[in-house]
Amino acid sequence: MTDLERADTLIVQTTVVSMNDERQVITDAAVAIKDGQIAAVGKTADVEAAWRTESTADVVDGRRFVVTPGLINTHVHATGEPLTRGFVPDDTPFIENVFEWLTPIHTYYSEEDEHISAQLAALEMLKSGTTTFLEAGTVRFIDPVVEGLGEIGIRARVGPWAWDLVQDYDVLRMDTDTAIATLEDSMNRHASSYDGRIQAWPIIIGHTCCSDELWQAAKQLSVQHGTGLSFHMSPAAMDPEGFLAKFGQRPMVHLAELGVLGDNVILTHAVHVDDEEIALLASTGTSVSHCPTTALKVSYGVTQIGKFPEMAAAGINVAIGTDGNNASNYHDLMRATYLVAGLFKDARRDATMFPAETAFAMATRNGARGLQEADRLGSIEVGKQADLVLHDTDRPEWRPLHNVANQLVWSADGRGVHTVFVGGRRVVENYRCTTLDEFDLLERAQKAGDGIRRRSGLPDRAKWPTI
Repeated sequence: MTDLERADTLIVQTTVVSMNDERQVITDAAVAIKDGQIAAVGKTADVEAAWRTESTADVVDGRRFVVTPGLINTHVHATGEPLTRGFVPDDTPFIENVFEWLTPIHTYYSEEDEHISAQLAALEMLKSGTTTFLEAGTVRFIDPVVEGLGEIGIRARVGPWAWDLVQDYDVLRMDTDTAIATLEDSMNRHASSYDGRIQAWPIIIGHTCCSDELWQAAKQLSVQHGTGLSFHMSPAAMDPEGFLAKFGQRPMVHLAELGVLGDNVILTHAVHVDDEEIALLASTGTSVSHCPTTALKVSYGVTQIGKFPEMAAAGINVAIGTDGNNASNYHDLMRATYLVAGLFKDARRDATMFPAETAFAMATRNGARGLQEADRLGSIEVGKQADLVLHDTDRPEWRPLHNVANQLVWSADGRGVHTVFVGGRRVVENYRCTTLDEFDLLERAQKAGDGIRRRSGLPDRAKWPTI
């Protein structure tokens, strides 16, 4: 007994979906966690022969669970929309949706609102199995957001609002020098906050809202700081039409010429792309965040003109995002993964499109690669961060259990997430967040959201009469 190594936590007699290179599913499995990392994974008898815990309280009976790596959401508006979730009508076209509703709403947030908003988004993600996310670059007050995310215990890459070609909103107006200085300041002050769990990236708005100078400066900052770079591009026809009118080139062609694309870049949407752009994304190693719910709800035409099967076939790393709470209305990445698996089966009338195993890899390994973290996240392997999700199989959607990949993608969703570890720390246990008072946060979120609605003066366009 004294020769055994000491683990901080042991999860035993469980089923592990490793997502390792062989995609092994290990039955009667155990995971040993030590110093925030996975110290051992394998059959329970083998792990217990080498590892013990100081107390039996640190041993988790895993018989009712399927253990997966933490999910990685590659596009989340953690501010702006969480406190106005569902307020924006679902029948607004893209231009009206973005520039008459979503962007103005951001201008009415206070610093406290953004702290609450970020924690609300993180709470929903953690409780549905997401342990890491990439924020969308729409944070006005970076310090309270970093603080809120650090407190709740999620892993995140965040960026302050940065654009220089849109002058329509007073509090969001900035010139090129200000945008660059804002990015640099955030990256210097939050290069590695909360033991590296929170890190600032240059995440610019993208679309047709940024000058060439800002695109290139953001890229340069990402290289200097060793981070990724992210932005929105081509969800709708507005972006290719704008680039063609201004430069005579489609967006990916122009960004490739500027030297922006590359293997540290993950761009979001990419619905309106042509074959030449796909070839450029592939040849430069650029990753893409696919947001299927937003594409459906904001009617991007993804099932008609989207080329995600062609991107995957070309070797482009495609990951999954949920976007904002008025575009997809939820941050349960398992629901988005379900859509990824299904959309193109129907659109192409081809059942081989994005099988469950591929879709779940997009939500884990591909997300890790897109966030420059493939060596630390995305699978359950020795030496990686202990970001683990324990899915509760004592639920009707999980039984009977015959094929775990099909169950994860087609049957289950985030409601069955029982326990979550981030860096070995138990941040969700028995369906409750351990790091804050959920009910207090929800109460404050409702009050803050009501205040933002009142201050915005935007009309309530709910169609059902409220009496």
